[in-house]
Amino acid sequence: CSSLAIGTTTGYRLFSLSSVEQLDQVHESNEIPDVYIVERLFSSSLVVVVSHAKPQQMNVYHFKKGTEICNYSYSSKILSIRLNRQRLVVCLEESIYIHNIKDMKLLKTILDTPSNTTGLCALSINHANSYLAYPGSASSGEIVLYDGNTLKTTCTIPAHDGPLAALAFNSTGSKLASASEKGTVIRVFSIPGGQKLYEFRRGMKRYVNISSLVFSMDSQFLCASSNTETVHIFKLEHLTDSRPEEPPTWSGYMGKMFQAATNYLPAQVSGMMSQDRAFATVRLNVSGQRNICALSTIQKLPRLLVTTSDGHLCIYNLDPQDGGECVLIKNHSLLGSGKMEENKENDLQPPVPQSYAATVARQSTVPSTSTMPGYSEDGGALRGEVIPEHEFATGPVCLDDENEFPPVSI
Repeated sequence: CSSLAIGTTTGYRLFSLSSVEQLDQVHESNEIPDVYIVERLFSSSLVVVVSHAKPQQMNVYHFKKGTEICNYSYSSKILSIRLNRQRLVVCLEESIYIHNIKDMKLLKTILDTPSNTTGLCALSINHANSYLAYPGSASSGEIVLYDGNTLKTTCTIPAHDGPLAALAFNSTGSKLASASEKGTVIRVFSIPGGQKLYEFRRGMKRYVNISSLVFSMDSQFLCASSNTETVHIFKLEHLTDSRPEEPPTWSGYMGKMFQAATNYLPAQVSGMMSQDRAFATVRLNVSGQRNICALSTIQKLPRLLVTTSDGHLCIYNLDPQDGGECVLIKNHSLLGSGKMEENKENDLQPPVPQSYAATVARQSTVPSTSTMPGYSEDGGALRGEVIPEHEFATGPVCLDDENEFPPVSI
């Protein structure tokens, strides 16, 4: 979550997400029009691009040098691409191709996968395991967990009754989150065992399209956004009876009633009722648009980032202690002149007590020279471990820029 890549009708753009106030454009290319897939390998110069002009062709570029590393063509339209420092995965509607990213050789072709019209798949960013998850059925919510290193199926997880809509690994590849097309329940499973760890209820409204599912880098939070105006953030913790007293609201009263009733209900029903509610929420200004969310640390504070398909990046403060409604602190325009827009509503609000959100919102208006406290490209690096400048074998991929793989800060 240290950079943002967007595809446009004229090409693609890459942005750095190291500051709240300023959005730094790293690169812009207008060589290929109508880009609908652009995937960057962390903060390196490797970028994979697919355009509507040639939807069956994947182009791999070293954008700092302005050179094309290679290109591959497939039998049908490319629906999604995932990559880490070990593997590059290309997903078509009925097949998946796994390449060795060091030399781009094709290692495995998974044929005759169930019809996957959205190209739904997830790849662990931790290249030590390179787990791949994809739908195992077009009619039910079965997940196939595949080991991208050993090139063998690890297990299948019966995650949902209905077809899958979203999949996401945490940074170390030890957890997998999923949502079905109904979009009401989100589940988290242990990897590689496939045991259910958490179950969250996004809402009672049926048939909500989950467009984005993402963990925070420390795996403490899980964010889900949909085609509605509400973004939900769940906290991954097992609640105990020592929970603080809830405010005397109608929903709190009903929640206590449900909690008491679970002692007398069948396990399946009681499990549904005892699901945790959202720890924090965001109400977007628009609904019905596709969006992508990220939970990141920018200038040493936790932020929620929401990018919408109309070309805006909204940055919110997330209170990691008390949650609640997240505060919008910046709205960036990603298209046109790149002019940044302030959140005018905040200027009209009366003074509030010294809450975490209020304090953070005020601090963020002061220009900061600090950047993100480093990033871990393999997701599993220990604190203080130095990531080598590059680990790629001799071949078409050669990322040897001076700051290609900076060290992880302590």
